[in-house]
Amino acid sequence: MSSIQAVAKSYQLFNPRAYLQNNYVPPRADFSSEDSVMCWKLRRLHEACATGEIKGRTLVDIGSGPTIYQLLSAFEHFNETIMTDYLEVNRQELKMWLSSEPGAFDWSGYFEHVCKLEGKGEPWKEKQKRLRERVSRVIPVDVHRSGPLGGELASGSVDCLVSSFCLEACSPDLEAFQKALENVVGLLKPKGHFLWIGALEESYYLAGEARLSVVPVTEDIVKRALCTAKCIIREFSTYSMTPSMKVGVDDVSGIFFVWAQKDTPK
Repeated sequence: MSSIQAVAKSYQLFNPRAYLQNNYVPPRADFSSEDSVMCWKLRRLHEACATGEIKGRTLVDIGSGPTIYQLLSAFEHFNETIMTDYLEVNRQELKMWLSSEPGAFDWSGYFEHVCKLEGKGEPWKEKQKRLRERVSRVIPVDVHRSGPLGGELASGSVDCLVSSFCLEACSPDLEAFQKALENVVGLLKPKGHFLWIGALEESYYLAGEARLSVVPVTEDIVKRALCTAKCIIREFSTYSMTPSMKVGVDDVSGIFFVWAQKDTPK
């Protein structure tokens, strides 16, 4: 069994609801505190998208997991949004929310917060309705393949990618992490945008019975990886996990946010 296959096998125990409970309720998602990590992530995404530069036809979320928050600003600027994940359990969780099924995770607080950031006075339910309408597909992805989406989308056809806590969490080592990044960036058109959120110096996280290994990366490793993948960094910022954000479900020390663009061929 290859190291990549071993990572895939470890994810068979992944519990989406446990993962959501560990990371997407207070204290990590405390909208009464601007210091919470979730408020920081949503603000970074909002400010990048508010520049007006990030727009086009197709937005793809790579490794969505069971979450949607990462799309709340970007989706407004694209005709079509495609969500992806390797695990069927995560794709089912997303489809539950998209179909407004009973028991789906409640993201209403996230919509309310982003509507406040946007400052248009829009009712959050209107934004929620638009996102549900804009997501056209929830499909499998494998970032370790040269064509991560198989035949669904061709290389060089995507206007913008979003990805959060995926590449470092599904790669057994830095070599696989680099290759996965290059596979993903290959989906972008020249000058296509990449909004990327990930963990700094994390070696594991918990999701129910699953204890998932993570390849630890630093700010310098991420920047070098983007350069190797022929991306230009437009913005790079980091968040240090405060004691109140350390809740015993991982050993992450911080979070990075990147807005990058695929370089044009020389």
